[in-house]
Amino acid sequence: MSSALPIRSLMSIGEIIGLLRPDFPDVTISKIRFLESEGLVDPARTPSGYRKFSHADVERLRYVLAAQRDHYLPLRVIKAQLEALDRGDVPRRGPRRPGPVGAADVGDLRAARLTREQLIEQAGIDAELLDQLEEYGLIEPRRRDGTFDTDARSMAVLASALRSFGLEPRHLRTFRTAAEREAGLIEQLVSPLLRQRSLDARVRAQELAREVGDLSLQLHAALVHAALGRSVGG
Repeated sequence: MSSALPIRSLMSIGEIIGLLRPDFPDVTISKIRFLESEGLVDPARTPSGYRKFSHADVERLRYVLAAQRDHYLPLRVIKAQLEALDRGDVPRRGPRRPGPVGAADVGDLRAARLTREQLIEQAGIDAELLDQLEEYGLIEPRRRDGTFDTDARSMAVLASALRSFGLEPRHLRTFRTAAEREAGLIEQLVSPLLRQRSLDARVRAQELAREVGDLSLQLHAALVHAALGRSVGG
């Protein structure tokens, strides 16, 4: 841990920003402080209260920032992955080895662009199902290069599982409509921050959108479970 190292061998928050900004141009001091407040990083403190970061802290922050940028993961999921690493476990699609999170691990997170063939193989689906998912707007390739992200892979896996119960892609359009409505509400919530056009405001908007999105997913799941309880649970 950082606190076990001599303070003079550690780095200030300004130095941390300088190291991270080439890969994460939007990172700010307020962003680092927010991640600390959420328990994602735990820097040492000088007797006067200044934060001091180790190289392990830097790599931990790289992991968090890459997971947010490339996978749009909520903080609670990223925190769970880091806790799994700290215990010596290996989180799904995460770093291949236990211990401090390193640059090679972050590289795994960045491998988020899948060709059509890779998506079919990794999701375990056939080309026909992918065609149907695209036809009904459940999965869309990137406009620039036609590749797919890991969200598309997750949706393909879930759609395949639902099809095994008789739910075809055409039946899933209601889920897409509900998701678009929820996303629209969140966009309205963060739009005042986005209009400020500053990096700090954009970071706060991204964090707010992720956290509210995560809460909306939990609410949606609770509503579905309650409805099923009323209709079939007795």
